[in-house]
Amino acid sequence: MTNLRIGQGYDVHRLTEGRALILGGVTVPYERGLDGHSDADVLTHAIMDALLGAAGLGDIGKLFPDSDERYRGISSLLLLKEVGKRLRENGWQVVNLDSTIVAQAPKLAPYRETMRRNLAEALGLDVSQVSVKATTEERLGFTGDGSGMAAQAIALLEKVEGTPRDGRKESA
Repeated sequence: MTNLRIGQGYDVHRLTEGRALILGGVTVPYERGLDGHSDADVLTHAIMDALLGAAGLGDIGKLFPDSDERYRGISSLLLLKEVGKRLRENGWQVVNLDSTIVAQAPKLAPYRETMRRNLAEALGLDVSQVSVKATTEERLGFTGDGSGMAAQAIALLEKVEGTPRDGRKESA
């Protein structure tokens, strides 16, 4: 049995007036932001789902439901820190994360390195373990017409040596 697991995450949010655009914990200057219960950070949400899926720990809707007022407007980086804590408690460590933001605008290249640093810091990783890319869909679909943004993420996790597959610590 392998000690490696891969998880995939996907998230999408509608763009709306009157909200800040937050991606990877970075407030990106733009005339609209993403609509959602938390800060609607589509990138961080996709990454959390990839991590949780790889570890078999559910998804962000299960852990942080939008019916819970504690999470209204919360920073997704705080939620990511909680996901990292749960991974460690269950004996998993992140090997690497790869993610892609799908948006027609704004241009995200100037903010990607800060996003990488924010995400790595929230999980206690080296920035070299986190990849953030961005692409357009050539004006096709809801991301192409500017109605919303999407993000995809893939995570590779490794079981920590000496931790049984169910996550309990082995006794000495």
